Amino acid sequence: WSRFLLAALVSPRMVGLRMDLSVLLEPLGFVKVLEWVLAIFAFATCGGFQGETALLVSCNDVVNKTIIAAFAYPFRLNTVAFSAPDPKGCGGTWTGAYLTGDFSSSAHFFVTLAALVFFYCIAALVVYIGYNHVYQENNKFPLTDLAISVLTAFLWLVSTFVWAKALPDIKESTGASIIPGIESCKAPGTTCHFLSVTSMGVLNVSVVFGLVNMILWAGNVWLVYKDTNLHNQWNRISDSP
Repeated sequence: WSRFLLAALVSPRMVGLRMDLSVLLEPLGFVKVLEWVLAIFAFATCGGFQGETALLVSCNDVVNKTIIAAFAYPFRLNTVAFSAPDPKGCGGTWTGAYLTGDFSSSAHFFVTLAALVFFYCIAALVVYIGYNHVYQENNKFPLTDLAISVLTAFLWLVSTFVWAKALPDIKESTGASIIPGIESCKAPGTTCHFLSVTSMGVLNVSVVFGLVNMILWAGNVWLVYKDTNLHNQWNRISDSP
């Protein structure tokens, strides 16, 4: 679609720029602005997350030492290591301890879609505001917009479902259940207690934004459909005796 849009923008028919901001007050333009804003929120709430898991460790001469494992997007937790309780590594009993799980594919899918939607909304708004007359006259634009809207609504549904499924696993892989899987905590004279983990409420919000985006794009399908000749043909068939 990007090649088609670029070719259309540089065609002779698109040379006549006619700025019309009133399009933003109409449902088609207003919804596109909402989609643009919500794509930013979905991107920021997931892609901008940073957190850490903290444990309280006692071993040999080290008492109640706090160790942390800092993690962030794209949530490749299996590459995140805990800091050693002391420079000597508990007298040699402490080896590298890592979180478990790689959830980067789910996170990348969600965030990449949000980024692509962000750029598409900008391109669509340029056409709506500057070349609305061409958009209305050339049915290829509404049809292309319709196809992209249907595809985007579907991708929001899939990516949000995949991300929502991965989120509980991320919480489990950074919560208190990780202690039994840390071999260093099983060493004689070593005790580990779960201390805290960064709240992931913002990641829950990202799932909500994904659902809202899906609903908004599904509604946008109808708005774009009304501008295509498919809708006009259906009206003529319905009105015919």
